[in-house]
Amino acid sequence: MGKVRHSRFDCSPGCSVEAAIGLIDGKWKSVVLFHLLSGTLRFNEIRRQLQNVTPRMLTNQLRELEEDRLIERKVYAQVPPKVEYSLSPLGRSMEPILLALKHWGDANIDLYGKPKGTPAPHESKAA
Repeated sequence: MGKVRHSRFDCSPGCSVEAAIGLIDGKWKSVVLFHLLSGTLRFNEIRRQLQNVTPRMLTNQLRELEEDRLIERKVYAQVPPKVEYSLSPLGRSMEPILLALKHWGDANIDLYGKPKGTPAPHESKAA
């Protein structure tokens, strides 16, 4: 049985924000949801998008997203097994939120630094 989640919500002010953030907390969940905005992806396609995620971590994050009904998992009865992930209608309803996060990140990434391996704007390429 999975961990008990969202039991701390008491519907005091901020509860709905806490509940929403609780659904997408974790290092990779919101990024997985963002990539699924473009359509259905297989496990390795998602993994290629998230270069630093381990297979175990990605599996755990996908399971939690599926438990929370934000994504749907479709298994095809074939050899080798084929599994596809897509946004559920509930997950698709998060599209404006995910796009707003992306736009905010694009506008403010210089304040907080680039992801590892990305040169900062002030670094010279000719160095």
